[in-house]
Amino acid sequence: MRETLAFDLGLIESIHVNRRGVEQRAQSLVARRPIKRGSQVRAHVDAIQCIDLTTLDGSDTPGRVDRLCQKAKRPVRPDILEKLGIEPFTVGAVCVYHAQVAEAVACLEKTGVPVAAVSTFFPDGQGPEELKPQEIEASINAGAAEIDVVISRALALQSNWKALYDQIAGFRRACGDRAKLKVILGTGNLVRLERIAKASATAILAGADVIKTSTGKEATNATLPIGLVMTDQILRFLEIDPSHPVGFKPAGGIKTAKEAQAWMALMHEQLGEDWTKPERFRIGASSLLGDLERQLHHAAFGRYPAGHYLAIA
Repeated sequence: MRETLAFDLGLIESIHVNRRGVEQRAQSLVARRPIKRGSQVRAHVDAIQCIDLTTLDGSDTPGRVDRLCQKAKRPVRPDILEKLGIEPFTVGAVCVYHAQVAEAVACLEKTGVPVAAVSTFFPDGQGPEELKPQEIEASINAGAAEIDVVISRALALQSNWKALYDQIAGFRRACGDRAKLKVILGTGNLVRLERIAKASATAILAGADVIKTSTGKEATNATLPIGLVMTDQILRFLEIDPSHPVGFKPAGGIKTAKEAQAWMALMHEQLGEDWTKPERFRIGASSLLGDLERQLHHAAFGRYPAGHYLAIA
């Protein structure tokens, strides 16, 4: 569990972002080879292990969640793994609404795959403030090991950093040491890179274990420029307090193996090897796994499979 650090308005207000410089850095990541370590097969496996396999639909049922959990336990078909000589592995986590937490926990029992619950009136965060810790508590009691909370974006839009700090610190207290706290900034609503950077710093000060870009429900979700300014703040606080490294999770709109590898490259270059592993890096996705498994099938058999062959449900 990360400790809540003292609020420091001066530290937050001192943040300035050169948008053009950030965009140029992002373009250079796309132009370069992804991660210079091992083969493409290994890179695809690494990305799969960092996925938070997600279903957040009004049509979610226990049966659908069960099928998702089965895929989480065995994300790549056994015949592909056997052909490539790879031992079985799992995804990073399964992410669901509170109503499906108990079902997911039961399905994933003894697998080591944690269940993450979205909370605090996901995706908009517009519910009564006094009920948000209760929602967190309910999901932890149901077995969730990770809580993905949403902030009140209005506080960041108004630059009310102390109020935002207090809100997230309250979420930190509700999680205690029982669950990992993943703070969703809703970057598509915050728009400006400098505001996103300041919100990131505020969340880290308030005790976030992981800072996350988006709910996946905004018009704009995870982009590399946004990832760069958020990971800049992780790096900044790593220098301040190296004993409590903060994780990162881009979410929304990451659908292809090529996009996943760009994110893996960003983490590797910004923060290092430890941030390409599921303990400190997650990708929030529901469809990405399909393309990564498709690429592994091609590596194993020299051809792409039919669309239905790798379907999750």
